[in-house]
Amino acid sequence: MIDRSFPDDFIPATPRPDKGDITTSEIVAMAWDDETSFDNIKAQTGLSEPEVIKIMRGHMKPSSFRMWRKRVSGRASKHEKS
Repeated sequence: MIDRSFPDDFIPATPRPDKGDITTSEIVAMAWDDETSFDNIKAQTGLSEPEVIKIMRGHMKPSSFRMWRKRVSGRASKHEKS
C-alpha cells in the first residue's frame, strides 16, 4: 500500500447517495458526447437507442434536441463498428 500524506484540512468525498447508479444527467451527458456510442450506453445502463432518444427528448429544450438528433443521425461514432 502506498503511504500518502494529506493536508490537515483534507475532507474525503462522501459516498454517492445513489450507490453508483447512473443518473439521467449522466445518460444525457453520455448521449451528447460524440465519443460514446449508443452501444456503450446500452452496455452501461441497459437502455436501447430509442430509450436514450426518449430520455433526451424529455430532458432537453426542443431546439437542443433537434440539434442533437441532426448531429448524431447516421454518425458512425455513435454506433459500434460491426
